[in-house]
Amino acid sequence: MARAVRQERAKPLVDALGQWLREQYGTLSRKSAAAKAIQYALGLWPALVRYCGDGRIEIDNNAAERALRAGAIGRKNYLFAGSDTGGERAAAIYTLIGSAKLNGLDPAGYSRFVLERIADHPVQRIAELLPWNVALPAGDRERAAA
Repeated sequence: MARAVRQERAKPLVDALGQWLREQYGTLSRKSAAAKAIQYALGLWPALVRYCGDGRIEIDNNAAERALRAGAIGRKNYLFAGSDTGGERAAAIYTLIGSAKLNGLDPAGYSRFVLERIADHPVQRIAELLPWNVALPAGDRERAAA
């Protein structure tokens, strides 16, 4: 369905943009900044046109960049972890929080769930507390939704 919508709505716009870019490029000095920008865009043109032909392809990479943003921000914070061991612990916590999010869990609710149980939990069964093995109790789900 997405492919059909893109073919109907986006493809005419993309085709018109491509034609306009080629026309403008023909009127510019090859050394101008605008010509270089158009040249760059036309060099990536096959990727943009692929978006119109495949309904699964995103038009941008915003989702990937959002996922990486926490790591980039965290990298600055790792400088102040105090030691290599502190940095490793911070990385482990960031990983658990990220995994909780990827598994549809509220990170605060998941952390509360684990911290309330981990002291009495057998170390041989620690995998039971990993985000992909946890279904939060109703109380934690209600707090997470609030």
